[in-house]
Amino acid sequence: MDGTHRTTAVGIVLAAGAGTRFGMPKALARGDGGTPWLELACQALVDGGCADVVVVLGARADEAEGLVRGDATHVVADRWESGLAASLRTGLASAQETDADAAVVSLVDLPGLRPASVRRVLEPFGAPDAARTALARAMYGGRPGHPVLLGREHWAPLAGSVRGDSGAGEYLREHGAVGIDCTDLGGGDDVDRR
Repeated sequence: MDGTHRTTAVGIVLAAGAGTRFGMPKALARGDGGTPWLELACQALVDGGCADVVVVLGARADEAEGLVRGDATHVVADRWESGLAASLRTGLASAQETDADAAVVSLVDLPGLRPASVRRVLEPFGAPDAARTALARAMYGGRPGHPVLLGREHWAPLAGSVRGDSGAGEYLREHGAVGIDCTDLGGGDDVDRR
């Protein structure tokens, strides 16, 4: 060992919403083969390089808990019904309990997300110092998407800035997040209807 420390990342899956347009909470959804979307999301993050995964639940959390992988941590967002901000704050608070240099945030309704997208977003920030200050997001055909990389130094200010149903988008724009093209990898479209 040369004593160097590689970047460690914690994955955060936001899965608290009621899925009104979808007809049920997406945390309960399954793919064509019966695999829970929660499992697909966790697998993409782990295979993409995240050491730990936190799943943020809300609507029908008691049912969704059984679909969370055994090696992932699940937390229930207080006031999840108030919007995405509550889920993001809950996920970041849970991430604070890890030693991770950065968080990789994704959504449960991206069943096509590939581990390669997670790796591509993490890759430019391989040194811990770079990862702790990093802000980056996947781009698909010029549109911002997920996963989103949040360096540890941004967790508290971001959590304090989000409100209602807005996520990290405004914070990322204001703080110059790096866009990382993942168009060729696909999997960036969320699923809103069954």
